[in-house]
Amino acid sequence: MNMMDSTLGIIGTGIMGEPMARNLLRAGYMVCVYNRTRAKAEALLTEGATWRDCPAALAKDVDVVISIVSDSPDVESVYLGPHGVCDTLRNGMLCIDMSTIAPEVTRTVAGEVRKRGSSFVDAPVSGGKTGAEAGTLSIMVGGDSRDVTRAKAIFDVLGKLTVHCGLVGNGQLTKLCNQLLCGLNLLGVCEAVIFAKRVGLDPGTMLEAVSKGAAGSWALDNLGPRMLARDFAPMFMIDLQQKDLRIALLTALGNGIPLPGTSLVSQLLTANQAAGEGCEGTQAMVKTLERLARLE
Repeated sequence: MNMMDSTLGIIGTGIMGEPMARNLLRAGYMVCVYNRTRAKAEALLTEGATWRDCPAALAKDVDVVISIVSDSPDVESVYLGPHGVCDTLRNGMLCIDMSTIAPEVTRTVAGEVRKRGSSFVDAPVSGGKTGAEAGTLSIMVGGDSRDVTRAKAIFDVLGKLTVHCGLVGNGQLTKLCNQLLCGLNLLGVCEAVIFAKRVGLDPGTMLEAVSKGAAGSWALDNLGPRMLARDFAPMFMIDLQQKDLRIALLTALGNGIPLPGTSLVSQLLTANQAAGEGCEGTQAMVKTLERLARLE
């Protein structure tokens, strides 16, 4: 089957899932959607998507299931729970989980999907809300090469870079590496902004001056200006970043890997959560640094 002739089912229409589903609609795919809160899918329904009342009903009517939900228990519920995807899977279907979850949960769900004659790839993404809207995500894929090839047309709509990282679960492990880097880059931007303010520099001028040199990064370009504008709307929520870092730290612990920098980032974000800022964007870490430096 030509992938463009496939009907896609999208489970999860939040900050990332909604723009991803919209891009697939605009590319000409037939798209069904399910979300725990229907109101979050209403905009997509007005744009041509159709609604299904549960994951099982969605999987029954599509060729490819794409899930992008918050955490490991959510993926388990969507696939293995009552009225889950696995209730109605048919031979030859493809399931693509684009959530960021524990690698061992990915492997468990993949095993259950395969028992039902379907295929599974894990394909977590990086690029945040802006990347999802622009269709420029980086996609890290674990799974059989034939299944990755089958999904390529979909990935090409959603992202600018797709890398096959190996077996099922390797996509999630690669995404954890991504989150370690993102957390430490975020901390670097926050510290530079606080330092600039304290020593009397204009922080906007500082960001411009360093942006194209060796210190340049996605975090500097996208999060630095938001810190200065006091724009803490989430491109990626602190609570979700903390979930990802928790998975990374537990995986590291199980493999005897010290991650001192990542542990510090998680503790600083915990201070944001304690201040009631868990639903803000990760750029709000700067507020924790401001409080430590008495720059409030």
